[in-house]
Amino acid sequence: MSDLDLLLTGGLVIDGTAGPGAARHADVGVHAGRLTLLPPGSRAGAREVRDVTGLAVAPGFIDVHTHSDGVTLIGGETGRDLAGASVLQGVTVEICGNCGSSLFPALPERLAAMRAETRVSFGGDVGMYEGFTEFAAAHAAVPRANHLASLVGHGTLRSGVMGPVDRPATAAELETMCALLDRALTAGAAGLSTGLIYTPGTYAGTDEVTALAAVAARHGKPYVTHLRDEMSRVEEALEEAVEIARGSGAALHVSHHKTAGKYAWGRTERTLPRIAALRAGGMDVTCDVYPYTAGSTALAAMLPPWASEGGVTALTVRLADPGQRDLMRRAIAEGVPGWENTVGNGGWDRISVACAPRHSETEGHTIAELAAARGQDPLDVAADLLVAEQGEVTIISHSMIEDDVRRVLAAPYSMIGSDGVPKPGGRPHPRWAGTFPRVLGRYVRELGLLDLPTAVHKMTGMAAERFGLAGRGVIADGAHADLVVFDPGTVADGATFADPLLPPAGVHSVLVAGETVVRDGAGTGVRPGAVLAV
Repeated sequence: MSDLDLLLTGGLVIDGTAGPGAARHADVGVHAGRLTLLPPGSRAGAREVRDVTGLAVAPGFIDVHTHSDGVTLIGGETGRDLAGASVLQGVTVEICGNCGSSLFPALPERLAAMRAETRVSFGGDVGMYEGFTEFAAAHAAVPRANHLASLVGHGTLRSGVMGPVDRPATAAELETMCALLDRALTAGAAGLSTGLIYTPGTYAGTDEVTALAAVAARHGKPYVTHLRDEMSRVEEALEEAVEIARGSGAALHVSHHKTAGKYAWGRTERTLPRIAALRAGGMDVTCDVYPYTAGSTALAAMLPPWASEGGVTALTVRLADPGQRDLMRRAIAEGVPGWENTVGNGGWDRISVACAPRHSETEGHTIAELAAARGQDPLDVAADLLVAEQGEVTIISHSMIEDDVRRVLAAPYSMIGSDGVPKPGGRPHPRWAGTFPRVLGRYVRELGLLDLPTAVHKMTGMAAERFGLAGRGVIADGAHADLVVFDPGTVADGATFADPLLPPAGVHSVLVAGETVVRDGAGTGVRPGAVLAV
């Protein structure tokens, strides 16, 4: 062969499969965006030859759970830096539209009203799109370094048809939601997602979600869910997800599986055997996990669901009312049926401000610390901040324990997702820049929880199979030329809670569609990425 664009020689190929021979020495050729595997030392001509002896060559990592739907649409240096953090850790495909929130679809008459909501969710004026085709076109106009696939968010569907209201959908509204979902899946969206702790998703009953999941099932695409409760009622919430999967016929994928809050610590000893038993009984069920004991979400999600009915404007009006604040305080102290209640399961001392654009002095401090410094009740501090920021506040929630994280990472059906929320400014969770090197460095090399081929499979081939990414996630003849070259002996996350966008160590180069987007650990500025139709 003499027409290769690039030849990588001397590396240890970790091919993304789980079978025998998943790790072996071979040379990898790239031509016209596709791969060719060659015996070590074979004579093959190429325009460029790179000696990667001592390094691992793996399929590009697939981040199965992101909230990066609009980061490249923000534009400017800020958007590029945020987007680049994912690429620098070896991610060549991001799957967005998770937790019930996507940038499409909506009825045309609802688009304008939804723009304010997307600003809160995605940290910028990134727009809202009538369908998947329009979403893909917006990204094509602003080239990106890596690829993006998107789920259809149930919360977006609901808001795009009904608005942010707390009531069951009518038969006509549900029919419209199903039609919008069908159109998006036909156009190439990757599946249906729910975020059943978030408004307006939390307002929906099991039957509504089952009807929508049945549409995904007809397309052979998964139902992907942020469970209705990941804390004290996590087992009950898992059973609801199982009921939806059985009732709809859809494959089930549990997002960022965790058992969080002091009342749920250790419950993975029950949830994971339950998932294993379901799989043994023939159910198609998987999950993903990030390698941290802290999560991140919106500060408004710490309040009871009724507080957010009507959207951000209605929320801020309620928060300005002392009587409404007292009702929220009582709801947190006593609980609300069907509500996860993060603060009630942990405390304001575990909730730190990640991003408050107009009040950066609060970032990095817990709500409890801010309250003590001001001599205020923590709920009042949270309420004042949400009002001042017009709802645009994200937080870090230190709610898990390491034993549970390790158990989920080790489960044979779990894959890796950052749950990254790349918003401008502040101190976002370091998982957006550190997830994949952290797994490889801490949990593979240092702790031996996983071997290298198994970890790579979770990040590549397993993820590609779950989300229908044909020709990706493996190193094989004819596969797409998305690759990452890293040093197994030094790869490690650099990002911290204090400095969350620090790049990793040990990631040497990243290829997307056969083009080098990272060389010697630095971005090249090349942007061959695209929105993938699945």
